[in-house]
Amino acid sequence: MNKVRMGVIGMGNMGSTHIKSLMAGNVPDMELTAVADRSETRRKWGEEFLPAGFPVYKDGIELIRSGKVDAVLLAIPHYQHPVLGMEAMKNNLHVMCEKPAGVYTKQAREMNEFAAAHKNLVFGMMFNQRTNCVFRKMHELVQGGSLGAIKRVSWIITDWYRTQAYYDSGDWRATWDGEGGGVLLNQCPHNLDLLQWICGMPSKVRAFCHNGKWHNIEVEDDVTAYLEYPNGATGTFITTTGDAPGTNRFEVTMEMGKLVTEGTKSLKLTKLEVSEREWTKTCKEGFKRPPEQGTIDVETDGQNEQHNGVLKAFAGKILRGTPLIAEGREGIYGLTLSNSMHLSSWLDKTISLPIDEELFLSELNKRRAASKAKTAGQGKVFDTSGSY
Repeated sequence: MNKVRMGVIGMGNMGSTHIKSLMAGNVPDMELTAVADRSETRRKWGEEFLPAGFPVYKDGIELIRSGKVDAVLLAIPHYQHPVLGMEAMKNNLHVMCEKPAGVYTKQAREMNEFAAAHKNLVFGMMFNQRTNCVFRKMHELVQGGSLGAIKRVSWIITDWYRTQAYYDSGDWRATWDGEGGGVLLNQCPHNLDLLQWICGMPSKVRAFCHNGKWHNIEVEDDVTAYLEYPNGATGTFITTTGDAPGTNRFEVTMEMGKLVTEGTKSLKLTKLEVSEREWTKTCKEGFKRPPEQGTIDVETDGQNEQHNGVLKAFAGKILRGTPLIAEGREGIYGLTLSNSMHLSSWLDKTISLPIDEELFLSELNKRRAASKAKTAGQGKVFDTSGSY
């Protein structure tokens, strides 16, 4: 195999972006050989945009069984990610999954276990923000240990502004049955993935998710969450689609200093000369702060390939065995965070991780059953096996 034959399932906003990029040759080791979408309008767009006679299928199953692809990219509604991901693996195809891995961790775990039983296949997640040089450097510094243990984490990510027109653009959008959640499931999977990738997983979560606070929708558009980590560190995660102007500030305080990125374009480090933990135990002056080395702009390699970088690594893994940007199995971690935030808010209590997956699914299904939108293929409640 000289190139990976890729099929894109789903030609909405993200799927069409991938299609245009692949057709432009932005991923040299990969060629687009088939596309699929249930929407007649989107299929018509594909037929007009792509060369005459290009394979355009009516649904993902047709594409998966066509024999025209080595791998698939899933850019479809969240509930369908594990369903079609496992179907692709059954047909010996590699899988790249757009975020999130699914709507609930039980179905993501099922997909992970299925992938583990098919070790010859490559399974990746489209966590393109991991290609950002700022976040890669934060991961290196925090996980490398040179700054000591984490003490406090704070991410205010409120620049996901959306109007009511955005939510009105599809009857599946921002509903429990169509999308499975709001800002946590749609806008924030990348942030939640980065939060756990850089800082690790918390052990406890307490969250307040406000449904339709700023828009006429049935799911959350405003969230404030408190996190506790196994080592005693604490954190906050605040997000909304209703703030303008919004803020994007990610701050990690450690024993030897503090990292701050605001707007994700640059990274600042304020480093201490001595560990704060050591200083507080030995300093004889009650108000004296530990001495600082100063605040610097952290140097990065400046690279940020985003989606193309993820697909290049995916093709490289298939063709040459080189590393992925994000393994598919890692998709469950950020989803665990969003599930725990939802469950905490629904039950009005602190949730210890790992969460009770059956309890979460039961509570989600209550909301799906009462969901306002019942569109084709989405109007049934998932049973505990993850099928529908």
